[in-house]
Amino acid sequence: MLMAHTAVLNKLLRQYETLHAVNAEEGTPEARQRLDDVEYTLCIATGTKDVDAALIAARHRLPGARTHDDSLLAEEAAPGPAARDDALPSAG
Repeated sequence: MLMAHTAVLNKLLRQYETLHAVNAEEGTPEARQRLDDVEYTLCIATGTKDVDAALIAARHRLPGARTHDDSLLAEEAAPGPAARDDALPSAG
């Protein structure tokens, strides 16, 4: 499967974030249509069928993304203190 260049994905992600914020505030038909277009393009560029999967796939393709990048998790779904490495008892 062909994948979009990371520069294209980065631009689409920035457009999505901006349009998502504008649509939430203004909600104009033009802003909604542009957001729909960017969501569709993200899905096509990442080979996914919904915008949530497209956002995750696009972010994982960007430079600096890690295999277990928790920045993709919602803050409320992020691991609590018990799951952190420094919360584990030290060996020794």
